Amino acid sequence: MDIKKLISEMTIEEKASLCSGADFWHTKAVERLGIPQMMVSDGPHGLRKQDLTAENPGVNLSIEAVCFPSACALACSFDRDLIYRMGQALGNECQAENVGVILGPGANIKRSPICGRNFEYFSEDPYLASNIAASHIKGVQSQNVGTSLKHFLANNQENRRMSVSAEIDERTLNEIYFAAFETAVREGKPWTVMCSYNRVNGVYSSENKMSLTDTLRDRWGFDGFVVSDWGAVNDRVKGVAAGLDLEMPSSGGVNDAKIVEAVKNGTLSEDALNKACENVLGIVKKYLDGRNENAVWDKEADHRLAAEIASQCMVLLKNEDKILPLDKNKKIAFIGKFADEPRFQGGGSSHINAFRVTGAIAAAAEYADVSYAQGYRTDEDAADSELLEEAVRLAESSDVAVIFAGLTDLFESEGFDRSHMKMPECQNELIRRVAQVQSNTVVVLHNGSPVEMPWIDDVKGLVEAYLGGQAVGEAECAVLFGKVNPSGRLAETFPRKLSDNPSYLNFPGEGDRVEYREGIFVGYRYYDFREMDVLFPFGYGLSYTDFEYSNLSVQTDGCNAEVSVTVTNTGSVAGCEVVQLYVHDCESSVIRPVKELKGFEKIELKPNESKTVSFHLDRRSFAFYSTEIHDWFVESGDFEIMIGKSSRDIVLSETVNIKSDDKMPYICTSNSTMGDLMKIDCARKYMDKLIDEYSRMMQTESDNTELGESTKLMMEHQLRDNPLRVMVSFSDGAITHEDIDNIVKSINDELNR
Repeated sequence: MDIKKLISEMTIEEKASLCSGADFWHTKAVERLGIPQMMVSDGPHGLRKQDLTAENPGVNLSIEAVCFPSACALACSFDRDLIYRMGQALGNECQAENVGVILGPGANIKRSPICGRNFEYFSEDPYLASNIAASHIKGVQSQNVGTSLKHFLANNQENRRMSVSAEIDERTLNEIYFAAFETAVREGKPWTVMCSYNRVNGVYSSENKMSLTDTLRDRWGFDGFVVSDWGAVNDRVKGVAAGLDLEMPSSGGVNDAKIVEAVKNGTLSEDALNKACENVLGIVKKYLDGRNENAVWDKEADHRLAAEIASQCMVLLKNEDKILPLDKNKKIAFIGKFADEPRFQGGGSSHINAFRVTGAIAAAAEYADVSYAQGYRTDEDAADSELLEEAVRLAESSDVAVIFAGLTDLFESEGFDRSHMKMPECQNELIRRVAQVQSNTVVVLHNGSPVEMPWIDDVKGLVEAYLGGQAVGEAECAVLFGKVNPSGRLAETFPRKLSDNPSYLNFPGEGDRVEYREGIFVGYRYYDFREMDVLFPFGYGLSYTDFEYSNLSVQTDGCNAEVSVTVTNTGSVAGCEVVQLYVHDCESSVIRPVKELKGFEKIELKPNESKTVSFHLDRRSFAFYSTEIHDWFVESGDFEIMIGKSSRDIVLSETVNIKSDDKMPYICTSNSTMGDLMKIDCARKYMDKLIDEYSRMMQTESDNTELGESTKLMMEHQLRDNPLRVMVSFSDGAITHEDIDNIVKSINDELNR
């Protein structure tokens, strides 16, 4: 397919037609020129392909498929290779079903724990989110199938999601919300990117040139096509001009006609239309060139992979008295409807028609004889007294009770935000009552985002399973009975209560406007800066074994650093450890978090085995985004390299000096403060002279030399926030405006040499 030649042979009407879908799931064909259509399907944790063989194939009627763990669980693996393997399986499934692009993954930041779509997103941390997304993308696209990284940009709430404007300052936009996508684009190279419904700083994402062209293409090098979220288009002509290539679903020709009219009347350049066509056809060609007619979808094999992945994502949050793993010879009660019918995925467009679902009751047969009580209903909040009493009696007669609880689709789903962080009251009451009669109580959670835990001190064990996919029961039993050593780590902070969250006062905003006033202080960046007590910190998770860290080494070269650390399994069973690297700027000219994740690696160790983990830190690892230069900036100075088991458990650290060649443009004026000028090498001598002169003026006859030095130091502190011009007023004529003008000129001359 010679794309440029084909475009040159198209009419304007045919070009415009390529810029919208043929229906809900297909791009348009141009039969006259032999251009076929391509099918796209929902994802991202399974193939939600519309069943076209059905007699009346509705939009939501999808084929039987394999449901892998949702993003909320996947990120807790901290395992790039594992996510890549899942991507490979998804890509193969797409090839077997002739799907060209699977929609996902979602890399949006978890700004608030009550965003209804958080289960589809990876993390509150942009470094983790973007790296996990990149692995997902690489895995899928290794099978010559495209991904659609979404939802670009700042889709952090469901409330008024089609109209709300996310008001975000430039630094926050770049350090947090762009950063969640940047590595995924630069390294993952997704075939497509999906724009979000919302507006950013007043401009709809579907017509936002700053994000779609200036950032995505010009800064990051994206070369695929940008597709709208389904129904996200506001003004189609503005969208084409801004960089939105494909509108989905079909507009029935309405918006195609608007594009044609705009080109003909000169309000839209034909070059912009040609570029959109080129982008769309480039991906269609890429898929056709990589089409594998022999791909075989082994659902059973993918089910087994889903179970393996889920087991590596589960987070052991509490294990008092080593109640886990469970003793198979004890009398064990499984309590809660989710033990039999687990909640394993979120509601909405990513809902997979799983061909089989395995709950914990069925999976437990491999390990032990367990008893079961339903405990609660999932269609109401209030407790069912009969079910509750049955569960309490079973717990009391058992040696250990494992309660399977969490959130239902009534509490969290795409399309609406949660109004609180509470679990259903019937489940909270069940946990309280069971814990009163059974001291050996373990809770297993099925939820897409953090919940409050008023009963946390009353239970001995806690496993966060998140939404673990169709094989979640198998994975849960593998962890509970010790077949798998849990190695998941939280990809988000669990605050004690909703009002602790930094976005609390500004979520979901007022009307069609939400201000991101917490700025860069999202998630652990805020909690750690405030030294605030949390339920469980970012990066936290326990194991059935113990790990020790030693031999931290940091070698620097300018703005780069090579870091290595040795990790040893000092326990009696094999296990995986997630090594986390954080960076702290010891002294900065701007407010920065006390630590930021800049590296992570997951390693497996046998008992008494040691491995050395290495990290490379580039200049971006030490940089902040400067609104003065509209780019990333590294300040020379001391940085602390921290190795931790979580953001709150730093086990080793070393302070190193980073030498940067970055220079902030600066123009000295009479209104420049003396404190700012003291930080500039060439200006310091002039400030010292002014301070000396001012200090001598302020000295009295009783001042001795020692007092004179202290006076000078005092003056320096007093004067640092004063503009230069104030020295004229304070010097009683000893310092003139001409003197200040000469100093300003001298400093600027030296700065510009």
